Amino acid sequence: MALRISRIVEALEPSATMAMAAKAKQLKASGKTVYDFSLGEPDFNTPEHICQAAIDAMQAGHTHYTAANGIPELREAIARQFKDTHGLTYGANDVVVSNGAKHSLHNVFTTLCNPGDEVIIPAPYWVSYAELVKLTGAVPVIIETEQANDFRLTPEQFKKAITPKTTMLLVCSPSNPTGSMYSPADLAALADIVLERNLTVVSDEIYERLVYGKHKFATFAGVRPGMQERTIIVNGASKAYAMTGWRIGWTLSPTNIAKAMSDLQSQETSNPSSVSQYAALAAVTGPQQCVDDMLVEFAKRREFVRERIASIPGLSCPEMGGAFYAFINIKEHLGREYAGVRVDNSAQWCLTLLEQQNVAAVMGSAFGAEGYARISFATSMDILKAGFDRIEAFISGK
Repeated sequence: MALRISRIVEALEPSATMAMAAKAKQLKASGKTVYDFSLGEPDFNTPEHICQAAIDAMQAGHTHYTAANGIPELREAIARQFKDTHGLTYGANDVVVSNGAKHSLHNVFTTLCNPGDEVIIPAPYWVSYAELVKLTGAVPVIIETEQANDFRLTPEQFKKAITPKTTMLLVCSPSNPTGSMYSPADLAALADIVLERNLTVVSDEIYERLVYGKHKFATFAGVRPGMQERTIIVNGASKAYAMTGWRIGWTLSPTNIAKAMSDLQSQETSNPSSVSQYAALAAVTGPQQCVDDMLVEFAKRREFVRERIASIPGLSCPEMGGAFYAFINIKEHLGREYAGVRVDNSAQWCLTLLEQQNVAAVMGSAFGAEGYARISFATSMDILKAGFDRIEAFISGK
């Protein structure tokens, strides 16, 4: 008799970004050149001073358990950096350091959600949000937004979606998968409703440092008096410091929520890697020029991607205010054949693109938005140029 899997886990959708990356790796292993736009991971190496801090930590013997919520020095540094940047005061005990921002999100939902609670999530949304909510027995309420509004949730949509079971709003700005951003005024309008309806906000700010041009980042916790007490901020080292593999994320929240999340983490994983924590400490407290330099390169790629999308008939995307993604509208190119293969939806389009042109993108349906494809421009300009040449050839049938 086969062992039985729990209904909650059996109902989970696998990560589409990871699935597409795995398919791309299979093709690479077979000797093919693959133009991989699937993973949201900076292609830069972790800066040297951060790596050296990890070596120094190992040599100093910092290879043992730490406090479950992270070493005090790192928690204090995170709180200090946030105050210096946004003017809001948190103590070290308001910070919980976890095994990546995805783990931080799990901590938040598990701590705050009860079975049957409703969590409002604007679509398009990062693939793991809804699944992490479902693990708690809560219900993700997906609200479709419009490309014409750069996929931002409007106050009217927010109000309409609230029911007596609604407890939480989840917002990501800059957004994965769209790159769009909420202005301070946008967030303030949503915050007014949050305060009126006595809700909680989870603000995913992992792309905070990757913002372009005229766009300005605002933390949800600071847009209205009283919002700091109602907001749990999720952030981490992975995107800004090219530290995806180090697995360090964190939350800033009211002290009682942080204490509860720390207690949860102490039972589930205990502390995140001690060595990674010392590396993250060097990232947060050390020179920030590495972040600025990476942003300059991302900005060049963003402009190239924007121009290439605009030059290909039938493609469009929202304004990419931050992060390193383009969420491409491919609706005009569905319902047709590509080299004899019928393609009717975004999953078929991305799989056929990979099979015929060796270009890996992620289907919009995985993000709650059929008719789109997400590409990451966190890769070299040479790969972007070659990959877009292949996308153009794919669409034109050449």
